[in-house]
Amino acid sequence: MTMLLRSFSTKCNLCFCIVRQSYGYKVPTRTLAATVGNTKKKYLHKEKTLKNIPVKQKLPVINIWDGMTVKDLANSLDKDTDHIFEVMIYIPQTDRYDRDKSVINDIEVIKEIIKKSGCKYIMKSKQKTRTQLDMDAYKRPQAHSSELVRRPPVVTIMGHVDHGKTTLLDKLRHSNIVDGEFGGITQHIGAFSVRLPTSKEEITFLDTPGHAAFSAIRARGAHATDIIVLVIAAEDGVMNQTKESIQLAKQANVPIIVAINKIDKSGVDVDLTKRGLFSEDVVLEEYGGEVQSVAISALKGTNLLELQEAIVAQAELLDLKADVTSLVEGVVIESKTDPGRGKLATALIKQGTLKRGAYLVAGTAFAKVRAMFNDQGQPVQLATPSQPVEILGWRELPSAGEEILQVETEKRMKEVISYREEIQKEEKMNKDIVEIKKFQEEHDRIYQEKLQTRLAAGYKRYKRGPREKDKVISGMYDGPQLCIVLKGDVDGSVEAILDTLETYNDHTQCRLDIIHYGVGQVSENDVTLADSFNGTVLAFNVAVVETVSKLARSKNVSIKTFNVIYRLTDYLRQELSNRLPPRIEHDVLGEANVLQVFQITEGKKKVPVAGCRCTSGSLHKKNLFKIVRENETIYEGNVLSMKHLKNEVQSIKTEVECGLSFEDRTIIPEPGDAIVCYQHKEVPQSINWDIGF
Repeated sequence: MTMLLRSFSTKCNLCFCIVRQSYGYKVPTRTLAATVGNTKKKYLHKEKTLKNIPVKQKLPVINIWDGMTVKDLANSLDKDTDHIFEVMIYIPQTDRYDRDKSVINDIEVIKEIIKKSGCKYIMKSKQKTRTQLDMDAYKRPQAHSSELVRRPPVVTIMGHVDHGKTTLLDKLRHSNIVDGEFGGITQHIGAFSVRLPTSKEEITFLDTPGHAAFSAIRARGAHATDIIVLVIAAEDGVMNQTKESIQLAKQANVPIIVAINKIDKSGVDVDLTKRGLFSEDVVLEEYGGEVQSVAISALKGTNLLELQEAIVAQAELLDLKADVTSLVEGVVIESKTDPGRGKLATALIKQGTLKRGAYLVAGTAFAKVRAMFNDQGQPVQLATPSQPVEILGWRELPSAGEEILQVETEKRMKEVISYREEIQKEEKMNKDIVEIKKFQEEHDRIYQEKLQTRLAAGYKRYKRGPREKDKVISGMYDGPQLCIVLKGDVDGSVEAILDTLETYNDHTQCRLDIIHYGVGQVSENDVTLADSFNGTVLAFNVAVVETVSKLARSKNVSIKTFNVIYRLTDYLRQELSNRLPPRIEHDVLGEANVLQVFQITEGKKKVPVAGCRCTSGSLHKKNLFKIVRENETIYEGNVLSMKHLKNEVQSIKTEVECGLSFEDRTIIPEPGDAIVCYQHKEVPQSINWDIGF
């Protein structure tokens, strides 16, 4: 008991007294009371001390998500962006986030900003942005019929290449366009208005290319038109681009007028051409259908008046009207960069009246109209529906086919562009997420396969092979390749060339890399970029200034200029073929049969000698030989000795016998073997590229 009592700490007086009482020891009441009192005082003092400690406040919790911008983070913290920039001063590697719209793609940086701002964070899905509020611009509702006025028809000339489309427009316009087109081939959309001499009716014509490479341009022309004049040469009938034009007209639900051209040529059968349209489900009026047809000669101007009357009649049936008082609506026909005037876009007005100072949006491009020019290049003050004009004032070039909409103010224009850019960014992010998930799934699949292989073979016996980095390095492409920088005059031409280049799929032989493309003149940056990749600059319908040419010569960079697309593709096909290594072929010079094998002694060694007779051609000692036995080659190499009788000779003619000894003494010819004399011949290879025209 004494040891138990001593084991208690002397500091615990209360416990000591209680234990003594429980074992029958007498404890003075005063001592017990004093001990209890002291203990209460101690706990009361401790409680008082705890009350004086300030209670820890709960930190605000902030929602964060991947891909937050600086502005998003500031809004979540309920602070301005200056606070975010100030905090990032104390966080390394945040210099690149220097704008309100900068995307903070490192989630750890976002977490660190939250911590240094005195808050906690919680991961959430992406918050609703202002893209949930529709800030886009749209077409206005159609005005009442009483407010609409008649507008000229928009007529697109379509058809196969070299069927006379541009010649027809020359006659209608009283101009000579065809002489200004390289190779007589239209290579982008031409838009202009003409006033017919008889009816004084105004018509807007779109001349689309008939070349196979420009199918995308033809599709845009079909969707921007009211009537399609399908030009068919009577001597050729329905061709590939003719069929394509018919399909485009049906898809766009646009009426067709068939113009059968070149009737002035002898031996043409117009009726046969008309009947050929039945296979494409085009039924002419004379056969009980609704499609008008006119037989013409664009070269001599035959029946052009009848064609004009057919166009006017079709336009009256369509009852084409537009609202000239509303905000402008239109479509981009073409876009280009003019060296003297800057960025220009050819537009076709559909609704409203366009004036200088108007604010326009087309896709993510925008403009404040500084000037307008008609198809003759003359400045105009306003453009009405169905009138094609070139618009100056674009900040960036709009893509051909984009819808043009007018907005009220500059502020509204910036809102629309910002909204559309945000939408594009979200769409790109969603696509990236899908690609990342595919990559992760593929990675997991490969990992699981490797894991199963390791489990099946045993970890120690599993051959890991080269590391992933080694595989990437060893798998780098080091074969023949052609790198190009492409510059074109207008967006449509560049698009057509790119579509053509996409048909090239023989990258295993020679790789074709497009390192850059754009609209406008060749710049010094293009030359520098081509030099970095040991590439070539291709200029389509654009000039090359002297300073750029001088820089290209100093860097040994080739700049090739083209005016016709098939010449550009021919050049590419030839350049790709030139980069292919030559194919080695065996050029047989002569053949011989082994009649008998002799063993001769040279020093202490016996050497086999084949006694042969040349059966065709001639045998030359300096060339290569091979021994063929039962259709199997057993030796390829040189001969050491070629003798006729006892004389060493350099060649053996047909039906002459000789003795041959070969470099490889282990090869012993046998009677009946065939000996072939040949030489290696390098044959240039050509690339396999079916462009389609």
